[in-house]
Amino acid sequence: VNGEFYHIFNRGAYKQSVFFKNFDFERFLQSMNEFNTVRPIGSIYANSFLDENIKLRRRTTKLVNLVCYCLNPNHFHLILQQVVKNGISEFMKRLGGYTRYINERYKRSGVLFQGKFKSKHINSNEYLLHLSAYVNLNNRVHEIVEHQFRSSWREYIQDLNSKTCKKDIILKQFKNKKEYQEFAESSLKDIIERKRLFKELEKFLFE
Repeated sequence: VNGEFYHIFNRGAYKQSVFFKNFDFERFLQSMNEFNTVRPIGSIYANSFLDENIKLRRRTTKLVNLVCYCLNPNHFHLILQQVVKNGISEFMKRLGGYTRYINERYKRSGVLFQGKFKSKHINSNEYLLHLSAYVNLNNRVHEIVEHQFRSSWREYIQDLNSKTCKKDIILKQFKNKKEYQEFAESSLKDIIERKRLFKELEKFLFE
């Protein structure tokens, strides 16, 4: 539904890695930026020959608003707001070309991800805010060390010029970036604790 927010995620088939080197993370991020346009670009290679002003004009008509993201070694999380009809489906279909890139780069074949991407509707603003904390800081949930992930967290708490994410959707609800940082870190602690308690309860129920 246009204007609505969705949690999009997927992981590698058999929980295998989908990002092997730093350049792979950068390629996926480049894909998220360049393919997010109503007018198809063909390929990143073809797009590289275009004037930068043309690229910028194309990106003003987006398929989705990217709110935040986290790319971990074997899975990713995105929060997307659909802008045009079928925008999320088209955007994710274009990102599917990443599999071909990986297969060619590493001389492999077959599927990379565990089936079609998963999508969950974010049905309240409170849910959106807490989920933004979970996605922005998802590497901490999995205790992934620095340089082995990419996330939008730095875009949110530092004065970066990157326009990958439409951060104001979240940040306009806080006095400043510091207040959001405190909210996100506190929220993440609660989320991790709830997950731990759920696992303990699940183990107890099935013993």
